[in-house]
Amino acid sequence: MDSRVEKAISKKSGGQYNCAQAVACTYADLTSFDEDAIARMTAAFGTGMGSMDGTCGALVGAGVIIGLVDGDRVRSRAAMKEIIDKFKHANGATICRELKGIASGRCLRECNDCVADAARLLENYLASKS
Repeated sequence: MDSRVEKAISKKSGGQYNCAQAVACTYADLTSFDEDAIARMTAAFGTGMGSMDGTCGALVGAGVIIGLVDGDRVRSRAAMKEIIDKFKHANGATICRELKGIASGRCLRECNDCVADAARLLENYLASKS
């Protein structure tokens, strides 16, 4: 697990990927899509779904993989709700603007940490399916 989490952080740190891409591309091999296709699918979801006003891109990336791996709308939604709840409990927010402390001036979580958290939660979910 740690190697995938580290891989996701590395993808984000390198500047080539946004938060959604970093998480989703790390798990591309579990889907029927290659990394380039996953990167294109998630290109608009960095910085809180493109505007900082939306859900953290790292969570969106995790959700894309859950949907592609599960292929079941009800099961995917339940898994995503659980991941969002755990992420919010750990970080205090799920909205990019709040995580970055834009209004409050107090950053709750840096992007690399959000990527690590989302990847770890996704990894735990995937492991529970095995």
